Amino acid sequence: MDASLELMKITGYTDEEFQSALPGKPYTVMINPESIKWQRNIEYNEQQALDTCSTSQKYKSTPSDKLSFDIVIDCTGIVDSKRTNMAKEIAALEKIIFTYNGKIHRPNYVKIQWGKNITFKSVLKSFDTSYTLFKPDGSPLRAKISLSFGQYISPKSAKKKAKQQSPDLSHIVTVIEGDNLPQLCRKVWGNESFYVQVAKFNNLNKFRHLSSGEKLIFPPIIQPAS
Repeated sequence: MDASLELMKITGYTDEEFQSALPGKPYTVMINPESIKWQRNIEYNEQQALDTCSTSQKYKSTPSDKLSFDIVIDCTGIVDSKRTNMAKEIAALEKIIFTYNGKIHRPNYVKIQWGKNITFKSVLKSFDTSYTLFKPDGSPLRAKISLSFGQYISPKSAKKKAKQQSPDLSHIVTVIEGDNLPQLCRKVWGNESFYVQVAKFNNLNKFRHLSSGEKLIFPPIIQPAS
């Protein structure tokens, strides 16, 4: 095997922050995938306004990314003379990505790493095995494993990411042609009701027609306790 070839690694973790890796080595694929599908979606609700014949797309949510690919386990000895036990290979992969871990009461969290550009923190969605080559006695020598993973972001990390767009933080926005203050509040915070406070902070006497190129400070907004 070419010593310079970097093979994909699959590592199991017992914590949702991906700090505590499973004991032992990650699973290293025998042959790198020929292709990888990284799927991203945006979901919308279709709404039809009164007296119109067309629908509008109202943003609903952005689901987690999905990563899917096939790997080949070849136990003929041609790829790696030290890895010729199919049952052992399947068991090693299953332990990391599929098997229920009694210590955390769920399967492990999984990190996919390949080269410098692919690092995917995830959980397993599907694990399909197709055996494609056999010994005369029926024992499998080669298998194609189709794997699908869903991106995993811990509640703590998701909360931290959401806070970056929170009205508790300051934002500096450059106005472009056609912007108005309620629209910008909706863009920055997802809530246009803060426009009066933003107008007062920036000493604006108008909020519908802003000057292109103007920089506005969107200050921390103190909301009344519910």
